[in-house]
Amino acid sequence: MTQKELKDFLDEKVELYNNPDFIESDPIQIPHLFSLKEDIEIAGFLSSIIAWGNRKMIINNSKKMMDLMGNSPYDFVMSHQDYQLERLENFVYRTFNGGDFISFIKALQNIYKNHNGLEAVFLKNQEAHSMQKSIHEFKKVFFEIEHLQRTQKHISDPLNNSAAKRINMFLRWMVREDKKGVDFGLWKTISPATLSCPLDVHSGNVARKLGILTRKQNDAKALAELDLQLRKLDPNDPVKYDFALFGLGVFEGF
Repeated sequence: MTQKELKDFLDEKVELYNNPDFIESDPIQIPHLFSLKEDIEIAGFLSSIIAWGNRKMIINNSKKMMDLMGNSPYDFVMSHQDYQLERLENFVYRTFNGGDFISFIKALQNIYKNHNGLEAVFLKNQEAHSMQKSIHEFKKVFFEIEHLQRTQKHISDPLNNSAAKRINMFLRWMVREDKKGVDFGLWKTISPATLSCPLDVHSGNVARKLGILTRKQNDAKALAELDLQLRKLDPNDPVKYDFALFGLGVFEGF
């Protein structure tokens, strides 16, 4: 496949999957339940953090998280009383448990109270063509307050050779403005050109079959390789191809 044929093929798949129908089966439906900017950010962040495994289970457990916060995530983060955190203790999805959930609520409160919110923290260390240093620094800020040590594993560090799939997915949701009603485009201060593909087993396997990824592991080095190829196809909006790679893998068994 020539570069032009590859681009035409993937652009066609982006058109096919980047539309409101995609929302019905994807965790992005959780932040779409809200209209307040901060509610969308917090709902998106929390549901992206548990986004591994069965998608139906991810969605169900994300809804459960919202229920536990009275379906007002920002208000809960900012003004909860200690006794209200007790109801989060029994939450569990895979390795993310109630203790982790409570640590996350406290960390988010710190970010909104003392760092001007999630967007401001991610903006701070943004580089010209990468959000990876920004994610690394975000993790430091997130865990600067007292927290359970085990909770740190739930935020990946790209500078520790992680593909940081879930954080990259969250950033796609917040930053990318697709005018198709899927991604939000809420964060105007960060350029979509800096985003990275949320690399997982599906997108990785499809990318290898298409010859745009050679590395076997889905790690930071693989992500850098894939990013380079996707930026050649569209330097302004490289991460739109997540729809194509994911759709081909999940819906078409490519």
